[in-house]
Amino acid sequence: MTKETKLTLENLEETFQDDTRIKVAAVDIDGLLRGKIIHKEKFLQVAKSGFVFCSVIFGWDMQDKNYTTPMEFAGKDCQYFDLIAKIDLSSYRRIPWENNMPFFFVSLFHPNTGEPLYCCPRNVLKSAVDQFAELGITASCGVEFEFFCFNETTESLDGKGHSQLQPLTLGMCGYSVLRPLQNQDFYYNAFDWLKQFKVDIESWHTETGPGVFEAAIMYNDAKEMGDRATLFKTSMKQIGLKHKVMPSFMAKPYADQPGCSGHMHFSLKDANGDNNLFAIGEPSDIPNMTKNMQYFLAGVLLGLPSILAILAPTINSYKRLVENYWAPVSVSWGIDSRHSAVRVIAPPSTSPNATRLEMRVSGADINPHLALAAVLKCGYWGIQTKQSLPTGPSNSAVDVTNNERLSRTLQEATDVMDAKDSVARKVLGNAFIDHYVSTRRHEWILWQNAVTDYELKRYMELV
Repeated sequence: MTKETKLTLENLEETFQDDTRIKVAAVDIDGLLRGKIIHKEKFLQVAKSGFVFCSVIFGWDMQDKNYTTPMEFAGKDCQYFDLIAKIDLSSYRRIPWENNMPFFFVSLFHPNTGEPLYCCPRNVLKSAVDQFAELGITASCGVEFEFFCFNETTESLDGKGHSQLQPLTLGMCGYSVLRPLQNQDFYYNAFDWLKQFKVDIESWHTETGPGVFEAAIMYNDAKEMGDRATLFKTSMKQIGLKHKVMPSFMAKPYADQPGCSGHMHFSLKDANGDNNLFAIGEPSDIPNMTKNMQYFLAGVLLGLPSILAILAPTINSYKRLVENYWAPVSVSWGIDSRHSAVRVIAPPSTSPNATRLEMRVSGADINPHLALAAVLKCGYWGIQTKQSLPTGPSNSAVDVTNNERLSRTLQEATDVMDAKDSVARKVLGNAFIDHYVSTRRHEWILWQNAVTDYELKRYMELV
């Protein structure tokens, strides 16, 4: 099968004639891959109709502890019934560091209704993409991750009590051309293997801090970007295992260091992909910004307080969202301003075709599918209802202090999301919000009952 040949039900058997096993995975509410290896013959049998997948993956948290809050998939009356998992043939790729084993995503469906499962992250993002498609618009996105890397293993992490970890490199060496050579095999293999895995990295460099890297995943359509960003996080952990390196996507491992961001970039194109609708179209009263871009931005800003629990989904997320550490803490926007929650990137600092919005609130601990979906749905709502910007542009760190302060804890953010009239409910729907709110309240309850080393033990390896 050549690289250009599209995978179909008709050519599956030929494509996998030399394979014996295939890996499939779903995405859970925290963005972790939950999957398994299945025999090739079983895969061929279920490729069209799907197979069953236990609903418990939405009934427990990232450490497989059953949710203590009410929901359909947990609790004393829950039967932990099976969901229907349908294989997405378009997600096909091979895993270079696992002997080129074939890999596929699955999307999940409710067995009683046959409808897409309301809390399946891939379904939520697809819904956002489909809304724009109905308008003849393609949503395009990019995601950048900052993350610390350590000379540790699961065993050494446990032995040290999740503290006093050895960073991969020393010093504050942002954009260093020296530090990567200390771990050259890890650095170059990650770049090359991810390209082979169809998770191309646009740029890959050290950030300021001990053992910190930043990777920008190459711009793509939103649905594909959700898959690639999610795969990137798991892939880096797997590649790290091959090189005795532990990457961590925890938002704030050190109190005295900047946290780790998961910035997201957004633009809209016409159906043919020829014209950037943020640059070409009816102009707004803001230079180099169309009305569509302004409406989209307004929707995002108005929705931001109520989707914050998705952009900052853990207890630790809010240790990053503090003043004086490069992280935005208010409902704000600015022209090429890194102090703001949303940075408008437009001419003259970039070309019209590259005009876009950058969401800077999100951390490295996001579930990419949900974070992309939440911003896109707020932007779609802004366009459809022609929302007005809630504030003018901010040009400095002082300016943003005058704007609405975002929630300071996961508990506060969850309460804002849960409000009856929240924008999050308008755009994401009650079924999803009710489930997601329940998962975040569970997270908060565990934190309330935990000892002070809770955050490191819970998030250092897994988030």
